[in-house]
Amino acid sequence: MAINRVKNIGDAELKDRLVAINRVTKVTKGGRTFTFAAIVVVGDGNGIIGWGLGKAGEVTAAIAKGVEAAKKNLVKVPVLKGTIPHEIEMAFGGARVFLKPAAPGTGMVAGGAMRAVLESVGITDVLAKSKGSSNPHNLVKATIAALCEVRDAYTVAHDRGISMQKVFRG
Repeated sequence: MAINRVKNIGDAELKDRLVAINRVTKVTKGGRTFTFAAIVVVGDGNGIIGWGLGKAGEVTAAIAKGVEAAKKNLVKVPVLKGTIPHEIEMAFGGARVFLKPAAPGTGMVAGGAMRAVLESVGITDVLAKSKGSSNPHNLVKATIAALCEVRDAYTVAHDRGISMQKVFRG
């Protein structure tokens, strides 16, 4: 399955969200040095999402590096009427995520890092569950991997070389 990489975003307005920030301490002979690692998610709210990790000596520089890394990492996700086309389960490292479409008006039932990813991609109605590790790095990666595996009916019909009616007749 090929990932739907986005080569050129053009004039789209990407909004960035800070998912987590981690202070790392390195103890040396001269004392302690602090650096910061920031995981950032960017999205246009219309099906395009990317994540990035930035590391620097200051928080603002780490966030800026994370945003730049996320812009190089964009993928296209099918969003139908504010939700996903079908349910999916995905794992990355110790984190396992489960995403299920929801009826309009349900809202987003997701927490933490998953909520940041789903809001950035433009999903408004979804039921999501995180199992296993709650590490934000792995949760972001598992959620984006799950969204990359989601296919809408038009894509399925095109890949199989059949009409839309045959897809739903099943």
